[in-house]
Amino acid sequence: MTETVAFLGTGLMGAPMCRNLAISGVQIRAWNRSRSKADAIGHGVEVTDSAVEAAEDASVCIVMLSDGPACRQVLLDDGVAARLASGALLIVMSSISHPEALELAEQAKQMGLRWIDAPVSGGTPAAKAGSLSIMAGGATTDVQAARPLLSPMGRVVHIGPAGTGALTKLINQITVASTIATVAEAILLAEAGGADPARVRDALMGGFAASRILELHGQRMISRDFQPGGPARYQLKDTSAARDVAHGLGLELPMLNLADQLFSDLIAHGGGDLDHSALLIEMRRRNGLET
Repeated sequence: MTETVAFLGTGLMGAPMCRNLAISGVQIRAWNRSRSKADAIGHGVEVTDSAVEAAEDASVCIVMLSDGPACRQVLLDDGVAARLASGALLIVMSSISHPEALELAEQAKQMGLRWIDAPVSGGTPAAKAGSLSIMAGGATTDVQAARPLLSPMGRVVHIGPAGTGALTKLINQITVASTIATVAEAILLAEAGGADPARVRDALMGGFAASRILELHGQRMISRDFQPGGPARYQLKDTSAARDVAHGLGLELPMLNLADQLFSDLIAHGGGDLDHSALLIEMRRRNGLET
């Protein structure tokens, strides 16, 4: 593949995603606010000093920034979208809200660009392994055109029209958030009741309670390893966005509301930059236990 792809955002998730794409043979111009993170990717990736420079006349632009406002700032306010080639494919892989995806998709259409919202799930381990779950919303022809670029990063599922990828990511995030809360309660109950939480986890992994969250984040909770893979503040961003969507649809989702409140409290007590598995800390605080 000879076309040059602009890749904007090479942080915890974006860097390994960009690296896997480069290893597959794609020519990439990358930009990140902290240039050193982009410089460290290697594999022939050209690093630019600005997002506009990376996007200049690019026929494909992949965006992996922190949130919707950051995407809007870079794409529209900073003028990146206007510098892409006519008819360029704009693939936003950031976790943005459903309304933000719909609005940006419409803006892209008015500018003569093709749009895909393609958020991911799997965290940094899957990003490094190239095994992310990629939830794509957009026109069928555009998603098919993007598959060769997305496949080195993970498994692509075309959900439906623009916005449905972002909606699916919110659905993923409320499932993750509520499961983390349940696993944290399970670990806390095991510790308080005198059972070895590591052995409890091992037993549960053999039954219906088994899950990726129990496997990975359960171990993080037991080991008290809360170095961020997915920071808690990003989890709250997504649960809050999901609450807004549910409210707009007239839905009452009590588990989502509770998970959102728990993460809000964790962040209010200084845990925003910890991994979202650090919700165990908030559970311990609520029970008057050492945190």
